[in-house]
Amino acid sequence: MAKKGRTSLLLGLPILLFVALPVLALLLSASPNEILEAFENPMISDAIALSVRTSSLSLFIVLLFGTPLAWWMARTKSPWLHTVEALVELPIIIPPAVLGIALLYAYGHQSITGLGLSFTTAAVVIAQVVVSAPFFIQSAAAGFRKVNDDHLLVAQSLGASPRRAFIQVAIPAAMPALLSGAALCWARALGEFGATLLFAGNNPGETQTMPLAIYAALDQDIALARALALILAAFAFSMLILLRLVPAWRRQRREART
Repeated sequence: MAKKGRTSLLLGLPILLFVALPVLALLLSASPNEILEAFENPMISDAIALSVRTSSLSLFIVLLFGTPLAWWMARTKSPWLHTVEALVELPIIIPPAVLGIALLYAYGHQSITGLGLSFTTAAVVIAQVVVSAPFFIQSAAAGFRKVNDDHLLVAQSLGASPRRAFIQVAIPAAMPALLSGAALCWARALGEFGATLLFAGNNPGETQTMPLAIYAALDQDIALARALALILAAFAFSMLILLRLVPAWRRQRREART
């Protein structure tokens, strides 16, 4: 068995190296001084602040409205389920450029809604919500499907309302999936580029997020773009580590209690 495992690893090593090499090259290309100088640059500091604000707001919106939708998707017998699932997953499939144009026609100045939100900070949040929501909703729905129906029935038989049973039973049971989905959602919102560029533009201080600042810096200072790219990569890596550590920590706590 061990020999088969080593053989599988060797066969999979080329694709592993192919994926890891660009990240390693980026890590080796930037010096600590370049990263410190990037934080001192007003354009970069504004982009980081805007990215944190907008991605945090988009995450809050997704959690607020995506959680009940994920619960419905996990528990419903409706014939509309597959249609809803397809709509939720659509932003993952649609190319970012297509999605950006679609957002213009949906929420722009000459859109079918007439809201005129294009090229504003609100447009950044909308783009982030649209592209990141599927990652949370899919993960949350998968977690909710594992909730034991008997536990919900017991809670309601003891006097808990359906809402209270959902909050006190379903949410804790699905928490690992909810945390994983939220982390992926936030990371995707923070790294959103294509749809934001077309729908919100690249206006410093108003719509220029970290990925857009990298795009702008490429024409001015490659070292600055490289440093900011490394900052984003470090954040993404931190999210992945968090996704691995939180479930393990929860398992250790459960085992300690038993």
